[in-house]
Amino acid sequence: MNIIDSRRRRRTRGVQASALLAGLALAITSCGAPEAAPPGQEGSGGGGGEGETVTIGVGGQTLLTYLPTTLADELGYYEEEGLDVDLQDLQGGSKALTAMIGGSTDVTSGYYEHTIQMQAKNQPVKAFVNMNLSSGLALVVSEKNKDTIKTIADLEGKNVGVTSPGSSTDMFVKYLLSQNGMEIDAAAVSAIGAGSSAVAAVEQGQVDAAVMLEPDITVLGKRLGTEPTIIEDVRTLDGLKEVFDAEAWPSSSLYANADWLEQNPETAEKLATAITRTLDYIAEHSGEEIAAEMPETFAGGDPAQYAAVIEELKKTLSTDGAFTEVGAEAVLKTQRIANPEVGEADIDLAETYTNEFVD
Repeated sequence: MNIIDSRRRRRTRGVQASALLAGLALAITSCGAPEAAPPGQEGSGGGGGEGETVTIGVGGQTLLTYLPTTLADELGYYEEEGLDVDLQDLQGGSKALTAMIGGSTDVTSGYYEHTIQMQAKNQPVKAFVNMNLSSGLALVVSEKNKDTIKTIADLEGKNVGVTSPGSSTDMFVKYLLSQNGMEIDAAAVSAIGAGSSAVAAVEQGQVDAAVMLEPDITVLGKRLGTEPTIIEDVRTLDGLKEVFDAEAWPSSSLYANADWLEQNPETAEKLATAITRTLDYIAEHSGEEIAAEMPETFAGGDPAQYAAVIEELKKTLSTDGAFTEVGAEAVLKTQRIANPEVGEADIDLAETYTNEFVD
């Protein structure tokens, strides 16, 4: 069996496992979500077949914020580090977190802020490699509401789509509402997942607005034939400064239960090495070259457009995989405003992340 056939076989196995784990995650959380992943959203599993097996739950695998996690697999970096990695697409950060806490996965490719949320619940979770310096989010208004929703205040009583309740997209809505003098529940939120389901929900007016990420925003614009109406945007570092008043806001990362990290330090280091090698690869290659390495379905039928969006993404990616205290403080500030469960809770940021595996 040649290398290509081997990779295809591993990917098929990962898709089957992804469906099983997605069902489990749905069963153990009360958050609503699509019953099945839409076309093009199935996870691509990896694994060398001989190495140590690690299952990683991804909070929406086609979203570019998690591109390094998948690209590391496509480049064979996990395998080269001696790991047999299964990537499971769980369609939302809160679902991926729930799967890990429930023991269905070992590691989560999700947003760093979840480690803060879990510490507030006395459940030690720690991030060990950072991939992105910005959350990459944008608040998009559906076409039917573009003349009536022009500010955050106009969201009162409206229905806003998020990947899943409790995810970073949900926290973004609550943060924006609070910062504009509104109650954090002034707008309702609905789970629309990521990828084609999110694009369809906004395009068809199933929600009044939605927090979206790339490449979904660009795909939506293509479907609409015009630039989507956006009222808040942190896809760039300038936007990040404007909305969060921060130079860095660590988002997509790999995190795990603190006990797992203590028991598996070598595995954690191998994962961190694979991701930092991937960040180096991204910095040294064009969006077109990177897109060519990714699963074909992730491009949504437009490889050139996908490559262009990846090129823009490169500007906000971490270069070394490390967390900074300033960035962690910025995320904590957001959580204190948007998440009542964090609020004024005593949070030790030093216990929410570590750079020991990327130094």
